[in-house]
Amino acid sequence: MLQAARPRAEDAVAGHRPPAAGGRPPRLPDFPAAVSTTGEKQCLDWAEATAGFFRDDSRPIMLFDGVCNMCNGGVRFVRGNDPNRRIRFEALQSEAGKMLLQRSGRAPNDISSVVLVEKDRSYIKSEAVLRIMEYLRLPFPKKKNTAIDMHIFSLPRRFVRDFAYDNVANNRYAFFGRSDSCEL
Repeated sequence: MLQAARPRAEDAVAGHRPPAAGGRPPRLPDFPAAVSTTGEKQCLDWAEATAGFFRDDSRPIMLFDGVCNMCNGGVRFVRGNDPNRRIRFEALQSEAGKMLLQRSGRAPNDISSVVLVEKDRSYIKSEAVLRIMEYLRLPFPKKKNTAIDMHIFSLPRRFVRDFAYDNVANNRYAFFGRSDSCEL
């Protein structure tokens, strides 16, 4: 028999509002996930199980390593360059982050990459970074990005970009250190 975890009302309401200026961003809501009461593994449709994250708020969710100083710096950069709050954030280590990782086809304990989760698609590694830049309209914030603008940054093949990404990501704790807890 399957049991569903109950969402908390206070999270469901707070989870879909942009944060107040200078305030802490709200937590993403918890949504039901099927679990077996007998301990057997169940095949779960993660897109369906996490559809509630996008039901009332279509903004993409940036998943990041919550204890990585470099990743936290990246979140601060995105928040500082996103005055309209077009992107939401969630730590990879959170329960919501683990569910969204599985929705993206990744293991729930995989903290090796930033992930950008949209309603119908997910991006990882350098693709996630490029997509986030599109949302922020970087590097040309005064005008709307065009395909040509972003094409400049996607000229190197994905495997080359991801090779560079992986080298930094695999050494991020050594280069930038880690914190005891997530800043958000």
